[in-house]
Amino acid sequence: PSLSTFGCPLPSPRIVSSYPMNARALLACLLALSPLGAAERPNILLIVADDLGWSDVGWHGGFGKTPHMDKLVRTGAELDQHYVQPVCTPTRAALMSGRCPGRFGPQALSPSNLRAMPLGTTTLASALKSVGYRTHLAGKWHLGARPEWIPNAYGFDTSYGTLTGAADPWTHKYRKGNPYEDTWHRDGKIFREEGNATELIAAEALQRITQGGDQPWFMYVPFHAVHTPVDAPAEYKRPYDGVKFHDDPVKHESRLRMAAMVTQLDAKIGAFVAALERTGQREKTLIIFTSDNGGIESLQNAYVGDVPHSPFNSENDPLRGQKNTLYEGGTRVCAFANWPGKLKPSKVSAPLYVGDWMPTLAGLTGFQPSQDAKWDGLDRWKVLTGEDAAPSPRTIYIGHPQGRSIRHGDWKLIAMNKGKPQLFDIATDPYEKNDLAAQEPKRVDELRTLLAAESAKDDKVMPADLKGLPH
Repeated sequence: PSLSTFGCPLPSPRIVSSYPMNARALLACLLALSPLGAAERPNILLIVADDLGWSDVGWHGGFGKTPHMDKLVRTGAELDQHYVQPVCTPTRAALMSGRCPGRFGPQALSPSNLRAMPLGTTTLASALKSVGYRTHLAGKWHLGARPEWIPNAYGFDTSYGTLTGAADPWTHKYRKGNPYEDTWHRDGKIFREEGNATELIAAEALQRITQGGDQPWFMYVPFHAVHTPVDAPAEYKRPYDGVKFHDDPVKHESRLRMAAMVTQLDAKIGAFVAALERTGQREKTLIIFTSDNGGIESLQNAYVGDVPHSPFNSENDPLRGQKNTLYEGGTRVCAFANWPGKLKPSKVSAPLYVGDWMPTLAGLTGFQPSQDAKWDGLDRWKVLTGEDAAPSPRTIYIGHPQGRSIRHGDWKLIAMNKGKPQLFDIATDPYEKNDLAAQEPKRVDELRTLLAAESAKDDKVMPADLKGLPH
């Protein structure tokens, strides 16, 4: 393709004639568009926790001991209003594509092992790969469990972990009798491996980020922690010796396993930071952390293995709701970004959306799509750095099979498929205690109009080739 295809200014004919129109010329043009320039393009370590609740972590005053993440929050940008989808597959689709997941069809709005995005979709991995990054995934994919839908088909040089939505931390298996029960893989090839899943995923990520070379890297680490089955090695339970989580011994043991898994997640992130420091990469690495949705407070274990049920699990207080709801407890999650010298210690209170990371990282690294990418997310780099300290009100639309929500400015409307809409002023009522729909009918109508416009962009029909396939 020509440079102009990518929106790059063409050099003079005399200069063009001095070199072939090859990938290096294109790459140099794209890098010139980065606000940082080629020399400052960061390594990107993108970490996603699974089902982590608002009050599971130390920096929110929760029960989990998270000293490493607490430090990253203190020294970086705490993302206080970071919104995601209320369940896993949709969040991952939005994160990878920069688009609301419903744009791809109804299969992308629910937890599913079907293909969420069409093959050929521009993803974070394929975008960064096109501008010179090596791209790796270690962890949970959950955007398609068949061999033709693996991460490698969407721009990742390597992939490792599970293709399905979850797996037992010890057996690495999915649900019993499911066609995708065996899901532990390397580059799409299923195999068996001993060890704890969180430890293995972290070890894979460490190997990739410390392998050396001059090429910048994108390391995507979607941990299974702290999704059910909830358990961690004994060493992560010891920090809680003497802590009594509940008078009921079964509930105490359940919360202890959850706390241990949170601490294990934190320890692995601490190991990443230590490795970056040891290898001289810390100053040139952007670390991004988010959960895929809010926590779930009580659940049963349906996966192949011996881990008990979790009757006393995650904590989202003081936010209302939990995973699989459109309230803040389901969609506003623990998140931060840290890059020494580039992101100052701050609390970013502007609303952000998980789909913002695609255009934000594209702008940061110089990636330009060859055609309209139809991103729903926004480039929020200036918001993260504080250069745009008071951004204009923006709209965040979240679709769900049972309803939809829309936030514009400080106002949020939840419209379930059944029942009356609910209206909240998040600025004055962040815990959604006061439904103002009856008092503000005009505002309800305005937000309903916005909601209808966004919903109209969704594809309501499942792709024909997915119909009848196992979920």
